[in-house]
Amino acid sequence: MLTSPELVWLLAAVAKGDTLAFERLYKATRAKLYAALLRILRRADRADAVMAETYLKVWSSAGQFDPAASSPLAWILAIGRTRAIDLVRREPEKFLEDGTTIGEGPPPPDPTARLEMSEPLRRLLTCMGRLEEERRRLVLLAYYSAASRDRLAAEFNHPAATIKAWLRRALFDVRECLDA
Repeated sequence: MLTSPELVWLLAAVAKGDTLAFERLYKATRAKLYAALLRILRRADRADAVMAETYLKVWSSAGQFDPAASSPLAWILAIGRTRAIDLVRREPEKFLEDGTTIGEGPPPPDPTARLEMSEPLRRLLTCMGRLEEERRRLVLLAYYSAASRDRLAAEFNHPAATIKAWLRRALFDVRECLDA
């Protein structure tokens, strides 16, 4: 993986139309972007399509990247994540083909996968487990399943402003637990 300054340099070169720099940028960032898209979209064909759209956007708007605002990888991931979430929100029925409903949240992890989890992931899951059930479900639906605030408001039968406040508080509690 290239360093952040190297990625900044590559983005600057891409902004000038340098195809070799774009190829290096793609090779350096594709694995992380693909993993993020696959988590959201849950199918390789969908992740591939959004990945292609993301890199087209990176190519066309590399000159708009501001290294003072974010890291290059965060900027690329934000573009991809936004496109993936938009797709899920546009066509939610396609993403619930496995019978999952919005109230169920993500499927439980495979018990054998727990053995392979990293320590930060274990800590995060422990902190998430400390949230009350409704708040944990809310956070998972919002950030794992990419449900919009309006959709969450309908699901939890509360105004979107209340949902926003609950999410902020739940994330604060998780961050506080992780910092402890």
